[in-house]
Amino acid sequence: MADTATLKLPLLAASQAQKHVTVNEALARIDAALQLSVVSRSLATPPAIVEEGTCYLVPLGGVNAWDGEDGKLAFYLNGGWDFLTPLSGWRLYVSDEAVSVSFDGTEWLDNVLSSSPFGAAMRAETVEFDFDLSAGTTALTGFVIPQGSVVLAVTGLVVTAITGTLSDWSLGVDVSDTRYGSGYGIGTGSWVRGLTSQPQAYYSNTQLKLTANGGDFAAGTIRLSVHLLRFDVPRA
Repeated sequence: MADTATLKLPLLAASQAQKHVTVNEALARIDAALQLSVVSRSLATPPAIVEEGTCYLVPLGGVNAWDGEDGKLAFYLNGGWDFLTPLSGWRLYVSDEAVSVSFDGTEWLDNVLSSSPFGAAMRAETVEFDFDLSAGTTALTGFVIPQGSVVLAVTGLVVTAITGTLSDWSLGVDVSDTRYGSGYGIGTGSWVRGLTSQPQAYYSNTQLKLTANGGDFAAGTIRLSVHLLRFDVPRA
């Protein structure tokens, strides 16, 4: 039976019996591939329990029913796995990472704004994490800003009220305590939108720094998001 060139949809044959079987199979593949989203791209073993129409991107080292299908899209259709080879220009959303990826014909690239035929790319990323405060006047988050990136802004939300003797707090980095703003609230729901006057380049891995104003931190949790651009060099 002949298939279409791109999505490999089965075509009806002349005078074919049971036409609904072929049509339903084609519709099931379209339903899985249209507005393409995958559950994960890191699972090498097919899940034991899966719903009809669920899709995964098979990583290197796929096993069992995914053996030999590395790099393909695995759809669970009609009680079994069906596979589709991605073509250059395809885009999909990876649900468990909340990231959009596109295929350049060789590899999948994350959050691409622009790219070249040899894989050079400009990517927009958001690094999000929950940060638990402990006692002290200042707190460092660990290296959350990657080297070679340009940060546009840092946003945040107080998810658990900040306690201590402070009146408010500032957000920045070691060389500038208030680069991303000051006077932020301490109650649950208080928010942060830290913009610099121009995009800020970072040439080494960098920590965010939180500073208590008028006192010390005791406890609290802040959800922080670093909004940045990264730049990939071309492949050989």
